[in-house]
Amino acid sequence: MTGWSPKVWAANPVAATTRRRHHKPVAVVSDTVTLWRPTGPEELALVEASGWREWPPRLPGQPIFYPVLNEEYAAKIARDWNVPHSGAGYVTRFRVSRSFLDQYEVHQVGGKNILEYWIPAEDLPALNVSIVGTIEVIAEYH
Repeated sequence: MTGWSPKVWAANPVAATTRRRHHKPVAVVSDTVTLWRPTGPEELALVEASGWREWPPRLPGQPIFYPVLNEEYAAKIARDWNVPHSGAGYVTRFRVSRSFLDQYEVHQVGGKNILEYWIPAEDLPALNVSIVGTIEVIAEYH
């Protein structure tokens, strides 16, 4: 950076900023939203049986399918709930069409990073059609 000493930067901060930045920031726009889902071994077996393409129907007494918006929260549920309940917990990741999710609100169910979508059980088939790619396991706990 010949000619651009700290003295030059201090004398002309606008020129210094312009010199260091190669381009203007670009907004990232995506047609999909990445979601995570903590799950136990029984549900995971059904996902695998679908070819890693869809979530199984909800069980009686489970009116909501709740994918979460961050991996850390999914891992906490997999470790703290799925492992004691069923001996193993898995964190899955999948992408869903943004146009599908736009009809649902994000719910904050605890701290500022504890966020979920609440998808009614009857809408699960439509969510499955809106999955882009496959459901993948990214962590497991025993």
